[in-house]
Formats: sequence, C-alpha cells, structure tokens
Amino acid sequence: MDALDELRWISAPLFAEFSPERENREQFRLEFDHFAESDDDPLSEWLKLARARGETKESDPVLLAMMIDLHAKIDELARLIKGEKKRLVELTRSSALDGLNYSHFRLKEPKLKAGERYYGRIAMPVFPMRDFGLYFVALSDKIAELSLLHERDQRAWDGYAASRERAAIRQMKERQ
Repeated sequence: MDALDELRWISAPLFAEFSPERENREQFRLEFDHFAESDDDPLSEWLKLARARGETKESDPVLLAMMIDLHAKIDELARLIKGEKKRLVELTRSSALDGLNYSHFRLKEPKLKAGERYYGRIAMPVFPMRDFGLYFVALSDKIAELSLLHERDQRAWDGYAASRERAAIRQMKERQ
C-alpha cells in the first residue's frame, strides 16, 4: 500500500479549474498575486486603519465583516450591470473534486500528469465567498498536493476541511 492510499478524504462539493504552470507561468503568477491584493479594496483598507487606530472598539466585528461583504457584492452587481467582467486568466482544464483534506485534493476525473506543477482556481464557499488561486503538484492522474496558497486562503481551506469533516462525523453518528 503506498502513501496515497493512506490519505483520509473528506467529501466536498467543489469545482477546480487549472492548467499546467508551464503553459502561462507569468500570467498565472500575476493572477495569483492579484488574489492576495483583492482584499485590499478601499473600504477594507479604511477598516484596517480604523481598527489600528482603535476606532472600532465599540463595533460588532461580525456586523462590520458583513457590511464589508455586502459592499463588495454591491460593487460586483454594479460591474455586472455595466457589463464589466473580472479578468481572469483562461485555464484549460476543469473537474469536480471527489474529496479533499488539509493538504491534498482528489479530482473525480483523471486530468493530471503525475509530477507536473499546476496553477488553478477553486471557488470556495467561505465567508466572504471567493476564488482561491493556488499552485499544486500532481501526485497521480487524480490526486494533487497543495504547494502554494496565500496565508489567508490556507487558513480558510483548513477551516473548510475541518467543518466538512465535522459534518461527516455528525452524519455518521446520526446513522448509528
């Protein structure tokens, strides 16, 4: 039995788009870097400064986060109405995920080449909902190991995996 057989998988209804890194290395890196900066919209910057100055001590942090997300959604709707589109790099492959854990994911379809490095995006159902730009290395035709995520995205990935794992445990207990 090899190490890949020993990985514990958590069911997750996610979808990935990806391409071999060698196809467009520079554009992938620019997009990846853009995902790190995308949090730094003017309202988020204002909020960071207000927190640093202590101006949000009396405010509800959950309410502030929801207001920021609502503002982002309104901006996104305005862009849609104006016909503006997010400019994302075209990725050549896609697949639903069959499972994930804290450092790997498994595709439903065999679309990877073992040993090759890929750049991809996964729309993550976290708050605020967003696409994760990520790099990964194929360990087989279906299994990939995460190699680079932004720190904030890594925390959200781990949190998502933990919540899916807790949900699976609850379901198993309910069946017994």
